[in-house]
This record gives sequence, C-alpha cells and structure tokens, in this order.
Amino acid sequence: EALAAQEPHIIPRQVDLADPEQVEDFAAWLAAQPVPVTLLVNNAGYALRGAVEDVPLADVRRLYQVNLFSLIRVTQACLPGMRRLRTGRVVNISSMAGRLAFPGNATYASSKFALEAYCDAMRLEVEGFGIKVIAVRPGPVATEFVAVAAAMTGDRYQDASPDYQPVYQRIQAMFHDFFFGKPIPGPAEVAAVVLRAALEPDPAPSYSAGAIAEEFLALRARLDDAQLLEHFRKLMGFSH
Repeated sequence: EALAAQEPHIIPRQVDLADPEQVEDFAAWLAAQPVPVTLLVNNAGYALRGAVEDVPLADVRRLYQVNLFSLIRVTQACLPGMRRLRTGRVVNISSMAGRLAFPGNATYASSKFALEAYCDAMRLEVEGFGIKVIAVRPGPVATEFVAVAAAMTGDRYQDASPDYQPVYQRIQAMFHDFFFGKPIPGPAEVAAVVLRAALEPDPAPSYSAGAIAEEFLALRARLDDAQLLEHFRKLMGFSH
C-alpha cells in the first residue's frame, strides 16, 4: 500500500496461496485485466523440516499448494495474454534445493525439483510465442525464511522416534556448518539476480543466486548419484 501510494501503477492484492479458492479468484482477476501481464515473478514459498516418515501428509499438501500448485494456476492465468502479445517472461524462484536435496529437507526440495521440471517443459512449449521461462536458484538468504521454516516445523525434531534423534542431530550440525557458518546474502543480492532474469534481452534458462548456491550447484554438477550419496554420508558421519 505504501508503494502504491507513490506509484499509481502498483495494485496491491493480498492472496493466501494456501487457499485454492482465493487463488482461483486471483487467477480470474489476472485473466480479466485489460492489459496482460507480460512479466510474472513467482516468488512465494516456504520450507518444512523433517524426515520423510515424520512430516504429516496434510503438511506436505499445504506446502505443495503454496510452492507449486498455486504457482501453476497463476502462471496459467497469465500465459494466454503473453501468447496473444507474442511476448512475455515467467521468472520462477526455485532454489538450489531444486537440484540438490538435503537430508531432512525432502518436502521442500521435492516441491522445487517439481518446479524445475515444470520450468524445463514449459520453456520449450512457449518459446515459439516469444515467452521466456527462467528459474532462479538462491541458496540461504537472510530473511525470515529460516524462522518460518522452524515455526512451521514445530517440535518435530523433539517428538521424533529415538531412532531418528541421531539423524536429526547430524542434519542440524551439517546445516550449521555448511550454511549458517558462512556469510549469508541479503535479499537485495537475490533481487538483483531476479532483475537480471527479468530484463536481460536473451536470458539464460537459469541463474544461481549467492555464493553458497553456486558452490553447491557446482558440486552437484560434478558428482553422479552414487558419489553424491557418499558425499552426504561423509558429511553426516554415517557409515555405509
């Protein structure tokens, strides 16, 4: 609202992307705009922590609704207008977790892996209409993201089976050592990458955002699946 007061072209709308009915209403509103949306940045998303066995299916569904299904519906609402104009750009905020799934992070990572596949397929479907599809892959960013993940996860670590307690302890130690022991970029650094993806005349299919993302995505590119599994075993102190 503060931005809209300064710039009349800004139209703020509050939408709960976890609520499919609100998303449908928003999609209908987007589709009815007299001037089509030609730049869509899908940024909303959050994470849950926990081993696969411990995350309730209802929590998985809600995360997928926000991170993937609502993104798909909003994109569907914007594509016809872009197609009519034969120009447009969809910038999807993925994650380095969309290419590299860490233990204890399967729910979030799988939603981002799905998003990456969605980008890959759509990119070829729409490029003949002058529409570009770009994935931006941040690493950790100094926002409230981690605090929200902790709040949404709740006491899952403490309530887990004793069998999983050593696993969770090693996961937490790994995240602390390899992420939170390093300098974390602020949102402005990621915003600059998003702006580049939005405005470059010939954008790349994807961009990493931040030194940590670049480091781990390069690691993933070097290792095959068996090597990556062994790498995580060593990081977490697991024996084979």
